[in-house]
Amino acid sequence: MTVLDSLEPREIFGYFETLAGIPRGSMNEKQVSDWVVGLATEHGLEAVQDEKFNVLVRKPGTAGLENAPTVLLHGHLDMVCEKEEGVVKDFENEPIDLLVEGEFITADGTSLGADNGIGVSYILALLTSSDIAHPPLEAVLTAMEEKGKVGAGHFDTSQLTASRMIDFNWITDTEILAGCSGDVTFTVDVPAEWEPVPATHTTTRLLQVRGLVGGHCEFDIHFERSNAVLVLARAINAVLEVAPVQIAAPHGGAQNNAIPADAQAVLVLAPDALERVESAVAELQEALRTEYSEAEPGLRLELVEADAPERVFSAAATARLAQLTSLIPNGVLSWSLVVPGIVETSNNLGTIRSTDEGARLMSTITAAVTSRKHEVYDRVRNLCALAGGGVTCELYGLDAPEFAYRPDSELLKIATATYRDVVGEEPEVHVSQCSLELGMFSQRVGLDTISIGTELHDLHSPKETVRHTSVAKVWPLVRELMGRLS
Repeated sequence: MTVLDSLEPREIFGYFETLAGIPRGSMNEKQVSDWVVGLATEHGLEAVQDEKFNVLVRKPGTAGLENAPTVLLHGHLDMVCEKEEGVVKDFENEPIDLLVEGEFITADGTSLGADNGIGVSYILALLTSSDIAHPPLEAVLTAMEEKGKVGAGHFDTSQLTASRMIDFNWITDTEILAGCSGDVTFTVDVPAEWEPVPATHTTTRLLQVRGLVGGHCEFDIHFERSNAVLVLARAINAVLEVAPVQIAAPHGGAQNNAIPADAQAVLVLAPDALERVESAVAELQEALRTEYSEAEPGLRLELVEADAPERVFSAAATARLAQLTSLIPNGVLSWSLVVPGIVETSNNLGTIRSTDEGARLMSTITAAVTSRKHEVYDRVRNLCALAGGGVTCELYGLDAPEFAYRPDSELLKIATATYRDVVGEEPEVHVSQCSLELGMFSQRVGLDTISIGTELHDLHSPKETVRHTSVAKVWPLVRELMGRLS
């Protein structure tokens, strides 16, 4: 007996549990992509896999709907891999450990992968069904959605014949998503100007930022949570005010589109500077706990003993990295004047990683207006130029366009009426601050598009959950909607 055996609808939770057993973090999608191709082939369906491990599956329409306009079903195969402090999990090779807690499914100490595992499960259930009326279907399951939407950008849309698209990457069952933002991801590379550890710097400490909430870079950006990478930079800057410290091995954040919950760097310093450094870190921690008393009650800065590194950033490069990082725009940058209460533009400084050359920052700008994304990116490029020292800034992945709201959408009208009839309530037609792959398909192919969701919480974090009763609510809606798309 499996963990989700007792939950209905069985066809959805069966696929979701199988997906949870397949490692599928961003850039590790080959196994799950191969499995989808095998599943499609087993059911006599045409399946095409490209070199990025995107999968296109085609299924003919059922009796009476064979000649109806084709519908594109969309979801993404990858998930964000986050874990709680102290949890040991090899996301490259180990499955997600599912738990059922009341009405919710969660994971044991890690992110769940309901984003977008539940949506993919709906699509797989439609593709393998024998009792659901539907028009001809084209299902596109993309790779690396959570990593700059690389898969969707690479996908050859000329293969598609669909004129309508239903996406299943939304997070609530009370809304039909009818518009969303776009995004662009960039990297900043800071050379280390490597040096041997100075003979005077015989004390080594690991500076750790721990206990932050983290979260989704779009759905949670307006909650004013702290960013562990920025806190690390702030701590290094504070330390440099009191002692000549140099760093090594900066590391923080899980992925560019997750608000970083932890970060760290190795510090080397003279023994007589240790007390001043400890005092500066303690003082900053007290200030941060006051600043983020509501949003980050668990925030803490720690200095723990560590082995000496083989080499360190130069003093100039140490200061350059900390100062530059602290100046990159982060969080909510503007609010929409068109859709009140919605963030128009934001930036999430998602990760810092050590490289052979020094350190790389990765950040994602989300905006409802394309030019605002580019304006923020230009600001960062200008900042990097002023920083000097060989700092470079480049785009990463795709410049994903926004999905513009169409109030005259025929698909939206059909979905709204179906929701009303099946659920017995009026759905909210929603335009979101988030960036999904919808614009990458709707603009390139000219598709009439909506997104249908399930109640998810705390995406991109170890607290991620899905309400299984929401799945039971949404699946009948999906089944009925398919039959109405004549």
